[in-house]
Amino acid sequence: MTKLSVNVNKIATLRNSRGGNMPDVEKTAVDCVRFGAQGITVHPRPDERHIRYNDVYLLKPLLDVEFNIEGNPIDKFVSLVTQVHPAQVTLVPDAHDAITSNAGWDTVANAAFLKEICRIFRSEGIRTSIFVDPDVRMVQGAAEAGSDRIELYTQAYAEQYHAGRDAAIAPYYEACREAVRCGLEVNAGHDLNLDNLAFLKQTLPRLDEVSIGHALICDALYMGLEKTIEAYLDALK
Repeated sequence: MTKLSVNVNKIATLRNSRGGNMPDVEKTAVDCVRFGAQGITVHPRPDERHIRYNDVYLLKPLLDVEFNIEGNPIDKFVSLVTQVHPAQVTLVPDAHDAITSNAGWDTVANAAFLKEICRIFRSEGIRTSIFVDPDVRMVQGAAEAGSDRIELYTQAYAEQYHAGRDAAIAPYYEACREAVRCGLEVNAGHDLNLDNLAFLKQTLPRLDEVSIGHALICDALYMGLEKTIEAYLDALK
């Protein structure tokens, strides 16, 4: 079974644009779980332009499902994760001023750094996932760093899907197969939506979890949050 983890960053973006607490990030996360989501994802950035560090502390005791914290493992982020102690931390190499994640790790060039970060989180009993492009070498590097999982960066798949989905998914299939060979579990995320999700699920040899935020929240504007989550869960069957 592939789990659906809902990224609630966009809810925080909307809240922060007006001030106050509307919409309520914590209530939305709880409602997502009530409607069937098997996880909640947050991606706090240093400038706290959407999810704030305090949101992360507030969310943890409210959730009885997997909590996934994404981010670049700068000192402040590492401290947050070790204090909150989520089920999973996803390491993403985004710059502080990036609008959204735009690349996976070069796990070869950053091998020593990633190995030390994985060691820290593993010593805390926190599952670690490394965000990678669909490149067999990067998957191998993640395994050598001591990660438990990879998260495949699926923007290229999403962009190329309508031009030719078989070609779009081919490198992801190979990367996923290599992950399985290396003993890694496999997550995926970025620009996944109701058009391209089912084919990804059906084609990859393993898919443990998807993290979806932007498209899901956009769909919820038209369909409502409950029906939207039901639709994404159906796509993952």
